[in-house]
Amino acid sequence: MEQQEYATGAARTAGGTSDGCTGGAGRGTTAAVVVVRGSGPGPRVAPGPLVAPGTGADAPQDAAPVRDSGSPSVAGLSPDPGLLRLARWFAEAEPGTADDLCAASLGLYPARHFGAPAGPAGGPAAAPATAPAAVDPPAAEVSWWHGPTAHIPAPLRAREPRPAGGLRRARRDAAALPVVLSGAKPGKPGRHRKPERSRGAGAVPQDRSAATTAAERRIAARLLLAHPLVTASGPHADGFPLIRRHRDWLAERFDTLLGYRLAVGPWHARLHKAGLGPGATRRLEHPATGAPFTPGCYAQLALALALLVDAPERLPLDGLLAAMDAVRPGPGPVARPADRAELAMAFAVLADWQVLTDLPAAALADPAAAGPTVLTVDRELARAVPVGPPALADDATDLIRRAAEAEPGTAVRRRLAETPAVLAADLPEDQRAWLRDHGRTGPAALADFLGLEAEQRAEGVALLDPAEELTDLALPGADTAAQAALLLVERLVEEVRPLPGETAGTDVPVPDALIDGVLGDIADEYGLPAGWRRDYLADRTALRRDALDLLHRMGLITPAPRGTRPPGWLLRAPAARYAPAPDLLPAPGTGRHSRPDPDLTIPAPSAPRAGQPV
Repeated sequence: MEQQEYATGAARTAGGTSDGCTGGAGRGTTAAVVVVRGSGPGPRVAPGPLVAPGTGADAPQDAAPVRDSGSPSVAGLSPDPGLLRLARWFAEAEPGTADDLCAASLGLYPARHFGAPAGPAGGPAAAPATAPAAVDPPAAEVSWWHGPTAHIPAPLRAREPRPAGGLRRARRDAAALPVVLSGAKPGKPGRHRKPERSRGAGAVPQDRSAATTAAERRIAARLLLAHPLVTASGPHADGFPLIRRHRDWLAERFDTLLGYRLAVGPWHARLHKAGLGPGATRRLEHPATGAPFTPGCYAQLALALALLVDAPERLPLDGLLAAMDAVRPGPGPVARPADRAELAMAFAVLADWQVLTDLPAAALADPAAAGPTVLTVDRELARAVPVGPPALADDATDLIRRAAEAEPGTAVRRRLAETPAVLAADLPEDQRAWLRDHGRTGPAALADFLGLEAEQRAEGVALLDPAEELTDLALPGADTAAQAALLLVERLVEEVRPLPGETAGTDVPVPDALIDGVLGDIADEYGLPAGWRRDYLADRTALRRDALDLLHRMGLITPAPRGTRPPGWLLRAPAARYAPAPDLLPAPGTGRHSRPDPDLTIPAPSAPRAGQPV
């Protein structure tokens, strides 16, 4: 049965009603996806608009790959037509649309949450809870603009860099997380070795306590939400036995709460996430450098996957590159020769996902100039990567919309589970009504499932992770851009937030001149003493770009609507949780880079103080 589920791992997503084990990934969603060829039985498919064939539990374990009669075959490789279509959409998309299309078609984005909870109104941030759990939220009438704050004084913000690889080591108790004895190196059980039961003094007792079971399930759920593709030999191999042990319970809960389908096989687990809709601010990045993917990078990735889902286990690199060149659809941007940097980005991500192994460093740096190289292809993982190849969608925009469709409760819970904060003003009317009616019970069930804390405010709800593990972005952070972003947002809040008693909307406009002035003050005050990167101090434009990008991805600022003149940014209400408690009479900025407010008249002092320049 596990082999059968594994073979059909990429069969359906975001379509139909899931049964918790092998069904679709969208309770109440539209069937907008297609089976990846070879992932299960079904009729032969021709290129063009595709319809997802059935994927029953009686699928044969070694189902023969389906060859598409209309697909070109190069070096024995037959491309998947749905992924070729996706490659064209990626190449023709704008950068932001390409990111949203990746979230809709691959669903490999991690969750993103705020960390420290707010303390009492006007007081310091509360200490992290020892056992995260849903707490009774404050009254819904409290606004983020004027409510409790999680502000930390600047000298106390230093923090160690987060360890690479995502979640911290969750092994707290030997009884809760038994060691897997597979004969492989620690943390690397080996793909072809079966887990063995521990024996002897360290053996796990058979009568596992309810508390231990609950802790294991929470760890496994958080791991899957942070890393939707977990392998038995990858960087999160320690958590894979927990996912397998509790796969039935996890599948039911993910399906009930979020409409996600969980497929668990002998060597990998795949949580099929749905799309987040337009403007999700989720993107793929180079696993080593953090460089963001461009539309061309996404197109090369989709082209490679189109060939790898049906590739032999051993594949010459030059044969794969030649096949990618031969199947590029044209005319259009994707028909141009592959850029070497884009190829390198795509191959680095495929290696990080373990779809390709045995890649030498030269192949990761420049696949086109690597010389004779034979790749090892994990075809099952290649088939598990796509969750939303196009079928009923007319274009990229239509696929992004369809992949995010769900009934109101599921749609809101997905936002709560994946994004830092859910603001009612951002929701359509049916979802806003659901949040208004289930503002306490809905987030509480999800918070208990994932070990988060609910923070309810007049503008919306946020689920917080005091452990600061269930997020791909850290704020506060250790690097220069993160430190500058935190200082920038707290000062912007102090400058422009509504005063108590004023009508406080969700967003407040921020002039560009104010951003430039505050950032200049911050760089002068903290740059050299805090050891900030000198390239940022020399290039304030780059510092501004990266600081604003981080704040935008965390949902603390957002671009002004298209057509606004002059274009600028809007400060969002959750940003106030990172600022000091509101001052009833805020003073204007006094740094040498600050711009005076033309509408504010400040009486000059009658005479300068002693020692003050005239």
